[in-house]
Amino acid sequence: MLNTLLSGDYPRSRILTGILAAIVLGLAFAPFLFSGAAAINTAAKVCIFIVLVASYDLLLGYTGIVSFAHTMFFGIGGYGVGLGLYAFGASWGVLALGILLALVVGVVLAFLIGLLSLRVRAIFYAMITLAVASAFLILATQFSEYTGGEDGRSFSVPQVLRPGYRLLDQPVFGTVINGRVLAYYLVFAMAVTLFLLALRVVNSPFGRVLQAIRENDMRAEALGYRVVYYRTVANCLAAGMAVLAGAMSAIWLRYTGPDTTLSFAIMLDILLMVVIGGMGTLYGAVIGATLFIVAQNYLQKLMATASTATEGIPLLPKLLHPDRWLLLLGLLFVLSVYFFPTGIVGRLRGKSG
Repeated sequence: MLNTLLSGDYPRSRILTGILAAIVLGLAFAPFLFSGAAAINTAAKVCIFIVLVASYDLLLGYTGIVSFAHTMFFGIGGYGVGLGLYAFGASWGVLALGILLALVVGVVLAFLIGLLSLRVRAIFYAMITLAVASAFLILATQFSEYTGGEDGRSFSVPQVLRPGYRLLDQPVFGTVINGRVLAYYLVFAMAVTLFLLALRVVNSPFGRVLQAIRENDMRAEALGYRVVYYRTVANCLAAGMAVLAGAMSAIWLRYTGPDTTLSFAIMLDILLMVVIGGMGTLYGAVIGATLFIVAQNYLQKLMATASTATEGIPLLPKLLHPDRWLLLLGLLFVLSVYFFPTGIVGRLRGKSG
C-alpha cells in the first residue's frame, strides 16, 4: 500500500523519514494541535507551497528547465477561481468551472510557450518566460475593470467553507469544526493528492526520460527520444500543478491579487525553497517549503524574544532586532547552501548511502 502511494520512492534516510513524518502529521492535525488563526494560516500556506515548489522542481530539478513564468500559472489558478466566484456567485459548480477553465488556459499557454521556445538555449527560454510573466502581470493590473487591478478581488466561497458554518455543534478535542477547518482540510487533501501524483510522474518511465534529458539532452535525442516533446509535456504538467496551487490559495484566502499570486518575489521564494530542500527530489519541496514559510512567519517573533533576552550584551540586541529578520533569513540561506550544497534532502540521502 505504502509502496504504491509513494511509487516506490522512499525517503531512504531515517532522519529524513522522521522529519517528513513530523511535517505530515503536523499538517494533518494542525487545527487540533495549534490554536489561533496564525498557525492554521501558516499550515495552509505550507500545503499550498509544497504543491507549487514540487511543480517547479518537476521543471528545474527533473528536466533541467529554468523558467520564470511559474507564478503566472499560479496566478491563472488564483484568478480563475477568484474571478469566477466574484462574477457568478459562490457555488461548488462555479468553483469547479473556474478551476477547469484555469487549468485549460494554463496548460494551453504552457504548451504554446513550450512549443515555441523550448527549442532555444536554456538562458533564452528563461528570458522568454520572464518576459511572458511580466506581460501577464501588467495585463492583470491594467485590466482593473475585470481583475480589480492592484487591489485584486475579494470574493465569497461556498457556504460550507465559510468561517460561520458549523459542521458539528460540539467541539472535537477542543476545536470547533467550522467552515475554516473544512477549507483547511480541502487544501490539505488537494496538496496530498497532487504531491502523490507528482511522485508517480517522476518515478514513471516518462520521469526517467526527463532525468535523462536533464543529464544530457543530446544523448537522449540520439537514443531516439523527442526532447522537445518531453520538455513540452513536463512544462504542461508543471503548469497544471501550479494552476491548482493557485486555486488552493484563492480558496483559502478568499482573495486573489497581483501581490499574492503574480509577484516576482514569490518566484524568488520558490527558487529558494527548491535550493534549500534539494533539487531533483520532491521531498525537498516538503522540507524547503516548510522551513522557509515557518521562518518567514515566526523568525521575527523569535528575534524579538532573543533581542529582549540579550539586552545586557553590547550590539547583540541591535543585531537581533525584529526589523533585521530578512538579513538573518539571508544568512541562514547562505549557511544552508554552504553546508547542504545538494539541499537538505540530498545531504541526508547521501549520508545514509
